[in-house]
Amino acid sequence: MKVRIDERPEEESLEEIDVAEHGLTADGETTSLDRRLYMQLYAFGGARDSAALGDALAAAQIDAVLYEDVNDPEGVAVLTLSESPDAFVTTTRTLFSSAPFGELRPKPELTMLGRTYALGHEEDLDETLVERPRRRVLDPALRWAIWYPLRRDGSFEQLSRKEQNAILMEHGGVGLAFGRAGLGYDIRLACHGLDRHDNDFVVGLLGRELHPLSIIVQRMRKTRQTSLHLERLGPFFVGRVAWQSLFRDDRPARGE
Repeated sequence: MKVRIDERPEEESLEEIDVAEHGLTADGETTSLDRRLYMQLYAFGGARDSAALGDALAAAQIDAVLYEDVNDPEGVAVLTLSESPDAFVTTTRTLFSSAPFGELRPKPELTMLGRTYALGHEEDLDETLVERPRRRVLDPALRWAIWYPLRRDGSFEQLSRKEQNAILMEHGGVGLAFGRAGLGYDIRLACHGLDRHDNDFVVGLLGRELHPLSIIVQRMRKTRQTSLHLERLGPFFVGRVAWQSLFRDDRPARGE
């Protein structure tokens, strides 16, 4: 294969394009899975009855989380998740255009939509792409959340793959350390072409308390990715869970 100076292979031909997610087994064999989870955060103002909104979400029987906005006494946001993007223009659209959500004031500046993705080294793609993200956002112990979009600067794309990996490992190491300590967990979604402001990623930080999540953002500001290779960050939505769906593990038992 012809290799560029930056060590990345030539772009795939149209006949070779593969849009599945890829991982690696413990033996180093490549695996693939054409499955992913979409998440959308949709914010509203003028919400004075969170209980009624929770009842409406429960009646809709969808996977969702209702947050109360810490920065707006009448603000809320709903995180909905589905493996099919059709859900956002069918079930979710109907729900948000009907009472009680239809009576609220949308905040489109806080709308975020993204999809889970694999980095290529994960052993269990189902767990990485669907089960773990769903389990995390629906975990009743993780009451606080910070959601925000980001766009990388073009300088990052000009780096070699080796340099990119080193920067991403430094940045990701912050989240891993907080996760191991049980202080905070992250949800990382790709939103290329899905975001009205042309962002690249949506990040969700989830935890039992708000303070450690703020510290994660503070620590990440010092990494090379944030300090040197981000064009913009935010706006931020900060909220506490008021209602959430029960997590359902739809995976077959081991051995089935």
